[in-house]
Amino acid sequence: MRALAVLLLLFGLGIGCAGAHELRPAYLEILETEPETYSILWKVPARGEYRLSLHVRMPESCAETEAPVTAIADAASTSRWRVRCPGGLSGRTIVIDGLVATYTDALARIVRADGTVQTQRLTPDFPELTVVAAPTSGDTARTYFLLGVEHIMLGLDHLLFVLALLLLIGSPRRLVATITAFTVAHSVTLAFAALGLARAPQAPVEALVALSIVLVAAEIVLKQRGRSDLSSRYPWVIAFVFGLLHGFGFGGALAEIGLPQKDVPLALLTFNLGVEAGQLVFVMLALAAIGSLKLLLAIPPARGSSSLM
Repeated sequence: MRALAVLLLLFGLGIGCAGAHELRPAYLEILETEPETYSILWKVPARGEYRLSLHVRMPESCAETEAPVTAIADAASTSRWRVRCPGGLSGRTIVIDGLVATYTDALARIVRADGTVQTQRLTPDFPELTVVAAPTSGDTARTYFLLGVEHIMLGLDHLLFVLALLLLIGSPRRLVATITAFTVAHSVTLAFAALGLARAPQAPVEALVALSIVLVAAEIVLKQRGRSDLSSRYPWVIAFVFGLLHGFGFGGALAEIGLPQKDVPLALLTFNLGVEAGQLVFVMLALAAIGSLKLLLAIPPARGSSSLM
């Protein structure tokens, strides 16, 4: 287990240097400003002057009323333009050309003049979306739940912190208390950040999240050496404190996605449930892997066999 702790230390330091959530999706926002008139925002991950070759293909009936204006900043290429689509977009199909040749996703968000929002994740297997007349609450719940699951599963820093807590904790009772404390803490700050009630700069938050992994990994090493302090005796305390930081990370991502004006509580709840569902799946898989590793280490080598040093 000490070797795993050392690996967590290295990964935590690496995340702190490289920045968390490096695999960001492309982002498309279509805002209806007037009947049949739309303002388009298209953000694509970029490195320097180079960006992914992804392009928005609007329905054939749409015509540009303003040419795209593109700028590169904050590791993204951002383009803005306006189009007019006679008859509106309902029932029409929007395609992200080039997505099938990548490993990234694209998040599309369509905001109508009446405040209703359609949000959909596009993937290399499904690079297009059909605009619906009025998204239902079920559509909103499904979309934000899946976004929550995806965010936690792609959030290496958050998963490493949870893994570090699992390695630090011995008893099932303390494990339940610790995971509960982490969940409550990041749920609170997730809601505050997504609703704009509290803000925290993303760069310091990501650095502190990486620091949380390093600190818990160091505690695992100390525990292996027979030393014990507050965090190893009361792991739910450190889980709650750092859970507040992780919640700002989740909330920052959700704030970038945006919340539908008419279904804010539902979207917030289902996104958080998606995060929790993904975290629960990871905990179960991690516990199974740790149990299997302990079982393998407890099996004595067969007579006459030799181990490599």
